[in-house]
Amino acid sequence: MNQAIHSEKAPAAIGPYSQAILAGNTLYISGQIALSGETGELVGADIETQTRKVLTNIGYILHEAGFDYTDVVKTTVFLKDMGEFVAMNGVYASFFKEPYPARAAIEIAALPKGARVEIEAVAVK
Repeated sequence: MNQAIHSEKAPAAIGPYSQAILAGNTLYISGQIALSGETGELVGADIETQTRKVLTNIGYILHEAGFDYTDVVKTTVFLKDMGEFVAMNGVYASFFKEPYPARAAIEIAALPKGARVEIEAVAVK
């Protein structure tokens, strides 16, 4: 049975979706942008600040479900500008340890609320 996961510390969904779904021992975290959980407003104008906020929000959701960053097996990173990959990657690396999750990084035309980065994740216990 699927269970919706919701952390009060992470921003509420801005559409008809759950922050995450726990299906068995697998947690599927919806794409997160750099929104404040308190105000719902975008945090930071630069890629480093936004990446840090996105991964912090993912951490809130992981912890709500009883998971940790070490349980993350796959991420997908959506970037507004692939030229910011190196800067994003520097922040990203500070949240994960080896063995790093599998990952894809994709440049896209636009993200909600003018965000620079969105990250979704899959974690397994």
